[in-house]
Amino acid sequence: MRKYAPTLFVCILFCSTSFAQESSSPGRSNGTAPAATNTIPPAPPVTTNSTPVELARAALVAQGGDKFKNLKSMIMVGSANLYAPNSTQAVPGKFVMVTAGERVRVDIDASPIFKFKQIFDGQQSYSSLPGVQIPPATKFGLPVLAKYDQPGYTVSALPDRKKLRGFRIADIDGNATDFYINTNTAQVVEYLVPYNGYMFGASNSKLKVVDGVLVPYSFTWRLETPQGAFFAEYNVKDVKINQAVGDDVFVP
Repeated sequence: MRKYAPTLFVCILFCSTSFAQESSSPGRSNGTAPAATNTIPPAPPVTTNSTPVELARAALVAQGGDKFKNLKSMIMVGSANLYAPNSTQAVPGKFVMVTAGERVRVDIDASPIFKFKQIFDGQQSYSSLPGVQIPPATKFGLPVLAKYDQPGYTVSALPDRKKLRGFRIADIDGNATDFYINTNTAQVVEYLVPYNGYMFGASNSKLKVVDGVLVPYSFTWRLETPQGAFFAEYNVKDVKINQAVGDDVFVP
């Protein structure tokens, strides 16, 4: 069980980007799941002369703009394949991720190997695995896009990665996320986060628009450690956004 803890931590670190729920999972929602659409307006053109700030603005527009910035909640449910370092054998499981503001809940069921639960209620963190804690969900990953132009945040250039344009968003505490976007759509394809001596990476391979917000439906997390790289592959079955989430969801 313990050898998969870092893989779960990767999931937790980035879970604020997308979440889901089904009737048997924690939390309650009203109404049916919104259908995927294509209503996000085109992002500003990305050119070889685009500044880092212009790249960040384009990425935010592609993510949903104001609808993404004003997102109240997101719930995601789906399947997962977890890989330990130097292993080609996946451990299959199911996951549920819920976020409402800075509150986060993650449930992973990979029976019979393990079951895992992690909750951050906005102030305190609870984990069913000792030593696996959630960093502040709004300081890393996609949520940082919504803050690129706020006081205390800086945007700087990164070398391009193949055909992807790169930029970094950092806050006054030194927390940073490196973004790499598609030059045609300005959508975030990859992002990297250094944290506590580790390197976390996210790669999106399938994206859909749900109620004006771009949601990853197929994505991979990677965690680089001295023991090797942990991988987690996720496929989303259902997404609900801006639905009511009870406070009891974030109670251990």
